[in-house]
Amino acid sequence: MSKNKLFVGSLSWDTDNRGLREAFEQYGEVTDVKVITERDTGRSRGFGFVTFASADAARDALDGMNGQQLDGRTIAVDIAKETSRGGGGGGGGGRGRW
Repeated sequence: MSKNKLFVGSLSWDTDNRGLREAFEQYGEVTDVKVITERDTGRSRGFGFVTFASADAARDALDGMNGQQLDGRTIAVDIAKETSRGGGGGGGGGRGRW
């Protein structure tokens, strides 16, 4: 799990990648920014991720930005959680032999 990647929630629909990057760059080198969007409409889903070059910068950004205003909304910042990439579903248990 990367301590350099932050989850940013409660984003304004108007916040884009550039605005998110600009808000967090004051805490250190930002290596990646992604506002998550709807696949069909391209509209923001209200959350995104910011990745820093160092864990110290990420920690400073978490402390400095959590609960702050960005584009008129109070944002929530936390360390991003890794999601499992398992392929879903078990293997047909209970079928027996034909």
